[in-house]
Amino acid sequence: MDDLKEMARAAKKRLKSDFWADCKKDFERNAAEAKNRGVSEIKVKSSMKGKVKSAIRGEKEDAFYLRVKEILDSEGEVSDAIGRLTDREYYETLGYEEKQRYTLDLSNRYLAALARYRKEKELGPYASDKTRKP
Repeated sequence: MDDLKEMARAAKKRLKSDFWADCKKDFERNAAEAKNRGVSEIKVKSSMKGKVKSAIRGEKEDAFYLRVKEILDSEGEVSDAIGRLTDREYYETLGYEEKQRYTLDLSNRYLAALARYRKEKELGPYASDKTRKP
C-alpha cells in the first residue's frame, strides 16, 4: 500500500511541476534538431521515451552498462570483453553448469549493452540529453 501511495505522490508532483509539458517541449525540440541534422526523428523520440520511463520509475544508470561503456570508450570493442566483465570471485564459486549459464547471461547482457551504446553513439547528443527527474 505504501508503494501505491508513493507512486501517487510522485505522479502528483510530476503534474504540479509541469513535468509532462517539459517532456513534450524536449521531444519536439530534439526531434526538430534531429531532423535538421538528418538523424531519424523516430529514433530520437524512442530514445527519449526510454529515458522518461526510467525517470518515472526512479531507475538509476545501470552499473553493468557503465562498465561496458567505460571499456568501449577507452579501448573500443575488445575480444575479451566477457572476461573483463566476469566477477572472478563469484565465478570461481560456481559449478560447471552454473559457469556456463553465468557466461551465457553475461554475454547476453553485454550484447544488449553494446547495442545500447551503438544506438547512443548513433544519435549523438540527443541520446545523452538528460530528462528532468520528477
